[in-house]
Amino acid sequence: MTRTLTVAGLQLAFSGNRDADIAMTAAAARAAAEGADVVLPPELFEGHYFCRHEDEGLFANALPLDKHPAVAAMREVALETRTYIPCSFFEKDGHHHYNSLAMIDDGGNVMGVYRKSHIPDGPGYEEKFYFRPGNTGFKVWPTPKGVIGVGICWDQWYPETARAMMLMGADVLLYPTAIGTEPHDPDLDTRRLWRRAMVGHAVSNVVPVLACNRIGTEEAGTRHAQTFYGTSFACDQRGDIVHDLDDHTLGVVRASFDLGLAARHRAAFGFFRDRRPDLYGRLAQDI
Repeated sequence: MTRTLTVAGLQLAFSGNRDADIAMTAAAARAAAEGADVVLPPELFEGHYFCRHEDEGLFANALPLDKHPAVAAMREVALETRTYIPCSFFEKDGHHHYNSLAMIDDGGNVMGVYRKSHIPDGPGYEEKFYFRPGNTGFKVWPTPKGVIGVGICWDQWYPETARAMMLMGADVLLYPTAIGTEPHDPDLDTRRLWRRAMVGHAVSNVVPVLACNRIGTEEAGTRHAQTFYGTSFACDQRGDIVHDLDDHTLGVVRASFDLGLAARHRAAFGFFRDRRPDLYGRLAQDI
């Protein structure tokens, strides 16, 4: 049976003005929504990627789900365009702060929240200062066309994230991202590694993947300057690139996936038939 899901991933650049960046992302989502079932904005689109340095004043930007302007804006777009939108946002829950994602359905309702599980900590990506590790566990989201699994940025490097969402029934994997230059090593360019990691998830799980990143140089002229390399892409269940963008162009990655065909391929490969969870206990040990 043919089950076609059309996804649209936004590759955007941000000004650092919160209201303007949310409004710009909402406008881009509206424009991309025509013919799409799912529209995916980049990670933390409510402004510049602020985790490149530690500033306690930035905690004031975190808000609860029901008061967050990014979530409110995407709810309006989802209702207006009848699309599903995984909406990344800086969440405050009591005294805790999370890098979170609200899954919004095609009626503008919040289906639930996923909190980023893997939190990086290194030069230019000092997220452990801001975010508590997620306590929701991995999540997948049912839609009439198929089940959507969504990880957030650093989650995308972990095969366990992809496999867990697949075992929960995902038909497609989506990854909103903010990644670019490495301040400690100007010669390190991770864009090829970044893509290969996710293409690997597509191949080893026989599942389509969409990843969208930001572009542009933020905090230019300061010691915290960082350039984001875009290269957003969609690949099919074979790992073949269906659509991608370069490292500097604003745009939309658009792809239509036959989820029924992907499911047949997945069954034929036998990866899930031949799993040996009785041998995998070591994966759940800390040392």
